[in-house]
Amino acid sequence: MVELESGIRRVTFALPLGIDHVHCYLLEDSHGGWTLVDTGLGLPDAAERWESILHALDEPINRIVITHFHPDHVGAAADVTALTGAPVHQGAEDYDQCVRTWGELRVPARMPGYLRTHGIPESDVEAFEAEAEAFSQLVHFVRDPELLRPGDEVDGWDVLHFPGHADGHIALVRNGVLAAGDTLLASITPNVGLYPDSRPDPLGDYLESLERIAGLDLRLALPGHHAPIADPTARARELIGHHGARLDQTTAALDRSPKTAYDVSLVLFPDELPPVLRRFALAETRAHLEYLVFRDGASRVEEDGRVSYLASP
Repeated sequence: MVELESGIRRVTFALPLGIDHVHCYLLEDSHGGWTLVDTGLGLPDAAERWESILHALDEPINRIVITHFHPDHVGAAADVTALTGAPVHQGAEDYDQCVRTWGELRVPARMPGYLRTHGIPESDVEAFEAEAEAFSQLVHFVRDPELLRPGDEVDGWDVLHFPGHADGHIALVRNGVLAAGDTLLASITPNVGLYPDSRPDPLGDYLESLERIAGLDLRLALPGHHAPIADPTARARELIGHHGARLDQTTAALDRSPKTAYDVSLVLFPDELPPVLRRFALAETRAHLEYLVFRDGASRVEEDGRVSYLASP
């Protein structure tokens, strides 16, 4: 646990994922105690790891805020609640997607067909099916949390909705500090992917979110991974520029012969990737392709159970 400044502490846990760590944040409560932002992954030793953190705190955790439903952020929510008795607060849209994904497992059940439709090799589809079942065991979300909506406040922190990385992603802002989740990251770009049951234009959503962040008067962002961001406005502008360049690359990868999102992902992400990262690359490629389709920069073709993309005439 590291104190970043007065009233803000960072807790970092190792992850067995493509990214090797996740940050959670403790925000000092105005009435004593702490607000915890995100909980890490629900690994078998999650309760033990959190017990050691709780013993080092001088005040109790009064509430838990989840920025988004991804496993490394919501996974240990039930573990921390069991230890502290603190209620969980989660965005209303995000909670709905959390239940559909990790509770009823409707979205994971649809993913194999989705992957095949967009050209992923069958070996990677089979790998996903095994991983999805394993991941579902590591997500201990809390049923019926206190739902948050844009415009709400949590102990003086304003609740903002920044879709893109996740449809219902929320962030907290107060006194120029943004508890950003995965909306802003310092040294990597947040994955912005298009998945079954998600909003149809996540990249368009994300670019709008970045414009809104750039318009805030921020001095510090607390990201879910890597270092704190001392100039959130500049970083938001950098990410807008990155996606502009990626859209140019996506356009250049298309011609008048049909290409699946998988085919295009091999151009945009040419390095050899393990199956899980190739699926992220596919989803992000789809987000860029659909952004172009919505703006007449590309055409989508659906036939014989396969979706392909063409350059616009």
